[in-house]
Amino acid sequence: MNYSKIIAGTMSWGAWGKQLSKKEMAALMHHYISNTITTFDHADIYGAYTTEAHFGEAFKDAGIKRESIQLISKCGIQYVCDHRNNKVKHYNYSKDYIIWSVEASLKNLNTEYLDLLLLHRPSPLMQAEEIAEAVTILKKDGKIKDFGVSNFTASQMEMIGLRVDIDVNQIAFSLTQHTAMHDGTLDYLKTNGITPMAWSPLGNVFKEDTEQTRRIHKQLGLLIDKYNATEDQLLLAWVLMHPSGIKPVIGTTNRDRITQAINATKIKLDLEDWFLILVASQGYKVP
Repeated sequence: MNYSKIIAGTMSWGAWGKQLSKKEMAALMHHYISNTITTFDHADIYGAYTTEAHFGEAFKDAGIKRESIQLISKCGIQYVCDHRNNKVKHYNYSKDYIIWSVEASLKNLNTEYLDLLLLHRPSPLMQAEEIAEAVTILKKDGKIKDFGVSNFTASQMEMIGLRVDIDVNQIAFSLTQHTAMHDGTLDYLKTNGITPMAWSPLGNVFKEDTEQTRRIHKQLGLLIDKYNATEDQLLLAWVLMHPSGIKPVIGTTNRDRITQAINATKIKLDLEDWFLILVASQGYKVP
């Protein structure tokens, strides 16, 4: 499956963020698509199980051909909210629940299939055989095209991947959260031909004022003129340079930042500049 180089994350579109109207959501979809960002990332829990339906209503009226975009959704997290009778946040990866959840997402998104289904977070009680059975049924019925996981370790992927093919792992990865580069996760993805997607690809650089983020801003400031780029573009270019082929999932609804994000895919950092940025984050030189 050909997902766009940058992926549109929808978590903040609804009740958990901007609370966009149907008209605003449709306009935002068109803006993303006009910038060659055609993959939209969802999860059933976004907006406390409401955002998918709001997106689906907007999509229905947006005049966008289904085959021109890719829809991702995630399942498994049982969230405590008014829309679910859950006593505690937990995970459910039973065969019946996975199938039911996908069918609910299809209905909410006004689509007949998902381009990609992800298991949202690993559960200590998940049964790989049962997951594989659900995925096999969903693929056979044409309800999903690709299957993947999110936030899974290499060993967890190995356990699931022995039973059913994994196409994607969506992980936290950024300049300020790059443990996947050192714990074997990205190595496993590269070795096994699994596409990495990165949520929160800008990390904490613009969210926190710390010694680390001040070092990062200083270093990025020294490179802005060289690359004729903004700081957020340089952060995305840093992520994109990793040889595993990471696809960043951006959550912005700001039109200028959307355009800046796709233009970041054209930036090729010099080797030493990539390491200068890494060292600014770590606060020490590489071993």
